[in-house]
Amino acid sequence: MDFDKATSDAVALLLQLIQIPSVSRDETNAADHLFHVIEERGLKPQRKNNNIWLKGDHWDDAKPTLLLNAHIDTVKPVAGWATDPFTPQFDGEKIVGLGSNDDGASLVSLLAVFQMLNAQPQPYNLLFAASAEEEVSGKNGIEALLPDLPHIDLGLVGEPTGMQPATAEKGLMVIDATAIGKSGHAARNEGINAIYKAVEDIQWICNNPLPKQTDLLGPVKMTTTMIQAGTQHNVIPDKCTFVIDVRSNECYSNEEIFGLLQQHLGSELVARSFRLSSSRISHDNNLVKKLIGMGKTPFGSPTLSDQALMRFPTLKMGPGQSSRSHTANEFVLVSEINDAIQTYYQLLNGLML
Repeated sequence: MDFDKATSDAVALLLQLIQIPSVSRDETNAADHLFHVIEERGLKPQRKNNNIWLKGDHWDDAKPTLLLNAHIDTVKPVAGWATDPFTPQFDGEKIVGLGSNDDGASLVSLLAVFQMLNAQPQPYNLLFAASAEEEVSGKNGIEALLPDLPHIDLGLVGEPTGMQPATAEKGLMVIDATAIGKSGHAARNEGINAIYKAVEDIQWICNNPLPKQTDLLGPVKMTTTMIQAGTQHNVIPDKCTFVIDVRSNECYSNEEIFGLLQQHLGSELVARSFRLSSSRISHDNNLVKKLIGMGKTPFGSPTLSDQALMRFPTLKMGPGQSSRSHTANEFVLVSEINDAIQTYYQLLNGLML
């Protein structure tokens, strides 16, 4: 296999994609370009919304199916960029630009590996999907695409992990809480202060971690991130709203955590969604066992990805570093892309799912 040529093509595509703004829910132009590039490479892409996907050439319904997935979209550029985030800076090794690390490097690397694996029959069917709206967990991203795809037995999700395998990932649930009191004059001993009722619940969250946890993901993390109350200084507030950010581990479903909070908190609770679940793949899975044999170290990831919306075994691994994501002057190295392509190919070529 010509890994240098594959890397060169991947880098060229990445440089092109950085120049096409693809902030979540506005990925149309980037999806158009990616679709065209895939067609030019002699493949037959399909599209739903701004999600691009394609099947391998050696499809056999009797075989299990492997999904290779990465996302097209980016966050909005933050303040502090030294250069235009949509004009890539490339010195032959370092590529600076919005989306270079998250998630362009994984996207172009997995597409390159798809082409390599597709050159000959594998013990599995190949699917490739470049998804939209990942950064906002949008309804028109992978969640909309999955019902249109064939049955999937295993998914490899490309995200910047330093090419170490994330075999577990925390889920996310956002809860809007409302403490109800009774208004009164602040100068007199009257009314019921909703802020104080909210504080009681917030203190319970701080002081009562849920008991079940794992070595990979640790405990469920519950954090109060926003609070609002009051109309003026001399009125006892009759309502206090606050937001709870819940990062679930694989020991609890989001629904279970919500039920436990309802039992213990006095505030009215409304979950915005239960759909972003925690995930974990067994270390007895052939994919994980092969990675361990290659010297890779499984870990648990605190950050969310499209894995949260996949209801089949998944593993997250890709070039770059999570610490560079969503930062000014985001970058990835050509050597990281080259290593990713070689590692993916070594891992997946001939793999028995």
